[in-house]
Amino acid sequence: MSLVARLGLAGVWLVSGWMKVADPTQTTVAVGAYQLLPDDFVEPVANALPFVEIGVGLFLLIGLGVRIAAAASAVLLLVLIGAVASAWARGLSIDCGCFGGGGHDASVNGWDYAREILRDIGFLALAAWLTIFPRSPFAMGPGSRPLEAEPAAVSEDSLAK
Repeated sequence: MSLVARLGLAGVWLVSGWMKVADPTQTTVAVGAYQLLPDDFVEPVANALPFVEIGVGLFLLIGLGVRIAAAASAVLLLVLIGAVASAWARGLSIDCGCFGGGGHDASVNGWDYAREILRDIGFLALAAWLTIFPRSPFAMGPGSRPLEAEPAAVSEDSLAK
């Protein structure tokens, strides 16, 4: 289960970050549309966010520092869930920009926000699982790899033989 969670969450972050890197102007529009940051912070956050997502995704993909990457994922997801919930509560009609795009979108309604929040809660569950159970096959980092089988204890009878 941890391998599937690790690779799934890695994929989410890598795709999300890559889509934002591919269109930095639209990412800035998306971050600004939430109306949560002072104007001076919108562009720096929009420029940094995709690289944070890609970095977390790469750590999860290679299995290095899985528990820390999963905890960082959980924090990031809580912030994103809070931002979407805030936009919904304030009556904004915006595309979340979670996987590129984003900004004002008059067609967005409460069901769209609810689906985005539920999706992110699912990703949050993966992050929580990995925070508790970070060990998985093909992980590179210490504390992330499965435990090796303990060598069988040597008994006095086997030594006497």
